[in-house]
Amino acid sequence: MGAVLTQNTAWRNAARAVGALLRAGVRTPAEVLALPEGELAECLLSSGYYNQKARKLRALSALLLKDGGLDWESLSRRDLLAVWGVGFETADSILLYACSRPSFVVDAYTCRLLERLGLAAAGQGYPAVQALFSAALPPDVELYQEYHALIVHHAKQFCRKQPACPVCPLLNLPCLRGKAASI
Repeated sequence: MGAVLTQNTAWRNAARAVGALLRAGVRTPAEVLALPEGELAECLLSSGYYNQKARKLRALSALLLKDGGLDWESLSRRDLLAVWGVGFETADSILLYACSRPSFVVDAYTCRLLERLGLAAAGQGYPAVQALFSAALPPDVELYQEYHALIVHHAKQFCRKQPACPVCPLLNLPCLRGKAASI
């Protein structure tokens, strides 16, 4: 649920929506589908776009319950991307965190960081940025999760919309000296 609820909002807002779902007794895909869509949307108010996210959660829950229940091993990126409201980032988040499968998650923080470091062109696109990581790292779930967490942490501290480049520790790495894009 978190992969959908965090779309276009901060995690703290998504977490409040998760808390509201838990208080409403909604923990499983079957419980998402059993709750009337309006009540589901009401639980999601804090996450923004709550009507759309209610539809997305219901569509994703329907996939997970299709054919008598989900076989997590057979869930594919293609299956997830076929669900209304599930894009690359959401699909890869589900695969990496819920299914424990190595699928590198690219988010706005990742793109911003790579662009500012001069390692990716602006607007390069999700598949191209993901390919950079997939080519450089072995396909390892824990490694991908750690990289994603470190990028998010770094971006929140230094690579914000208003960057803190003068104190960015990455700019002192020998491999990056002189590569960073001017801001």
